[in-house]
Amino acid sequence: MNKEAAGGSSRIPGFHNWSVEQRIDRVASFAGLGPAERAQLAAPSNIDAQLAEHMVENFVTTIAIPVGIATNLRVDGRDVLVPMATEESSVIAAVGNSARQCHDTGGFTTSTSGTEMIAQVQLLDIPDPRRARLLILERQDEIAEICNACDPVLVRLGGGFRSLEVRLVDTPVGTMVITHIIVDTRDAMGANSVNTMAERLAPDLARWTGGTALLRILSNLADRRLVRARATWTCAAIGGEKVRDAMVAAYHFADNDPYRAATHNKGIMNGVSAVVLATGNDTRAVESGAHAFAAHTGRYRSLSTWEVTADGDLAGTIELPLAVGLVGGAVKIHPTARALLAIMQVATAEQLARIIAAVGLAQNFGAMKALATEGIQKGHMSLHAQNIAFAAGAAGDEVAIVSRRIIEQQTINEEAAGRVLAELRKR
Repeated sequence: MNKEAAGGSSRIPGFHNWSVEQRIDRVASFAGLGPAERAQLAAPSNIDAQLAEHMVENFVTTIAIPVGIATNLRVDGRDVLVPMATEESSVIAAVGNSARQCHDTGGFTTSTSGTEMIAQVQLLDIPDPRRARLLILERQDEIAEICNACDPVLVRLGGGFRSLEVRLVDTPVGTMVITHIIVDTRDAMGANSVNTMAERLAPDLARWTGGTALLRILSNLADRRLVRARATWTCAAIGGEKVRDAMVAAYHFADNDPYRAATHNKGIMNGVSAVVLATGNDTRAVESGAHAFAAHTGRYRSLSTWEVTADGDLAGTIELPLAVGLVGGAVKIHPTARALLAIMQVATAEQLARIIAAVGLAQNFGAMKALATEGIQKGHMSLHAQNIAFAAGAAGDEVAIVSRRIIEQQTINEEAAGRVLAELRKR
C-alpha cells in the first residue's frame, strides 16, 4: 500500500457516471492502494458487474460471503437442505447438529399468521385527532380502492388492501394521527408496494382531516407476518436431565435479563440472517423487526421459549416477524440467490419463512446447549483457529496442524500461528 501517494478530495463530481474501471482507479489513487489491492477490487465474482452496477450506486466491487448448506433439517414433514451465507465459524454446523438431534422426533413444525405488511402515514397539525381518526375509518372502502389501484398485479395474484387501523400517538410536539394500511403482499416482501400505496393515499388523508401528511413508509415491525416453529428434543438425545435443565435455566436467564437476551437473540439471528442473506432478502428489515418484536411486551425478551414436556423431554418454540419474499428486488435478479432458493425447493414466501424460523430455533438450541455444557468457545474456537492459521499463511495440510497446535497451546492468535507455522516449515 503506497500511503505516500494517497490523498486528494472525496468530492468527486459525476463519479456515478464513470465506468467501473475508472472508479476503481480513482479509489485506488485516493487510498494509495497497491497493485494487489487494486486487482482484488477488479476481480470477477459470481455476479455480473453490469448487474451489480444497477443494484447499488457508485459500484466498484463485490465482497463474497461463504455459503454453506445446513443439513438434517426436517420442516413440516419435508426434509430440506438450507443454504446459509455467513462469515462466522460454527453457525452452519450448529444448525445441522441441532436439527439432527430432533430429526427422529419429527423435526420442526411451523405456522404463520399470513403475509400482511403495514404502511404508516403520519398526520400532524390536527386540532381534533379523535374526530380525524373516525373520519379516516369511515372511508375504508374508498381507501381500499385507492390502494389497490396502485398495484393491480398484486390484486390479481390474490393480494392487496386488507384492512385499516388509525392510532393516536401522543408526543412532545402534539398528538399525531397515524394511519396503518394493512396489505397482503403475497410472495413479495412488499416494501415497494406498500410504500407506493402510502404515498398515494397521504394527500387524501391530509385533505379529509385538515392535517399535514409527513412520513409515508412501511413498518419493519411486521407483526402481522409472524412465523412460529416448534420442535422437541428427547432428554436422551441431548445428554440427560442435567443438560436439559441447564438449557431451561439458560432460557429463563435470557427471558428476564436484557443484557443476556441481546446475545441470546443475536444467536438466533445468526441462523435467520444467514438464510435471509443467501436468498437475496433484506437482512436489515428482518433483524430490526425481530428485535422490535422481542420488546413488544414492554421489555426486551427472548424470541424463543424452552420448557420440559410431560415426558421429560425438551421443547422449544420461536415466534418472530419474517418479511421475506420470492419476487422483487435482489431476490428476483441475483442469479446466486435464485440458485440457492432452488436448492430449498420453496414455492411461496410463507414456505421460505417457515424454514427460516426453524433454522433460528435450531441455531438457538445449538448455542444454548454449548453454553450449558462445554461453553461456547470449544466448538467455535476450533473453527476460528483454522481461520487464524490460514491468515498466518498456512496452506494445505498445514492449516489443520497449525490450528490444532495453537488450540493445544491455548494461544489462538495470528502471532502464535505464525510461530507454529515457521517451526513446522523448518522441519
